[in-house]
Amino acid sequence: MYKRLFGILVMVALIGVFIFNILESNNDTAEDVNSNGATIVSPDATEEYGGIEPGEEAPDFDLETLSGGSAKLSDYRGKKVILNFWASWCGPCKKEMPEMQDFYEEYQDEVEIVAVNLTWSEKNEKKVENFIDQYNYTYPILLDKDMKVSNDTYMAYALPTTYFIGTDGKIQQPRKIGPMTYEFMVEMIESLN
Repeated sequence: MYKRLFGILVMVALIGVFIFNILESNNDTAEDVNSNGATIVSPDATEEYGGIEPGEEAPDFDLETLSGGSAKLSDYRGKKVILNFWASWCGPCKKEMPEMQDFYEEYQDEVEIVAVNLTWSEKNEKKVENFIDQYNYTYPILLDKDMKVSNDTYMAYALPTTYFIGTDGKIQQPRKIGPMTYEFMVEMIESLN
């Protein structure tokens, strides 16, 4: 009986070690979630997650706007741009959007906020429209319906993801993954030329 009990304990211990090793290897991967629910990408994950680096030209794109028109990133050349990727179901996005609105109301003469909705991940486009109307957000909302801009070009795999583009059309600061505050946006814009 003791041999059997000892055998069971050894098996449980081995299973525990196996599970611990699997969990540890998952912790060594590229991402973690912070207390706000935002995905954080570790510095070691730059290669895996890709994205546009400071000094690189911000790739142009042409997307439909929520109001039914279309907009290109290059339409904003000559202006500082905060390029933000978000979704209406994203908790950290919901947290930063009121701060983005406050910032936009104060700084819209100096900077443009271009908020690209991951429309392909939404239940439907009407949900995005209702969300924007409910909170009276006035900065431009662009719709990425086929993942090409958010995933293929800017590699916005975690939300929100934000790029900071100078008047020269180049990324001038490291991208931000997770919600921004008003103060952070002011700091970023002051660092752009």
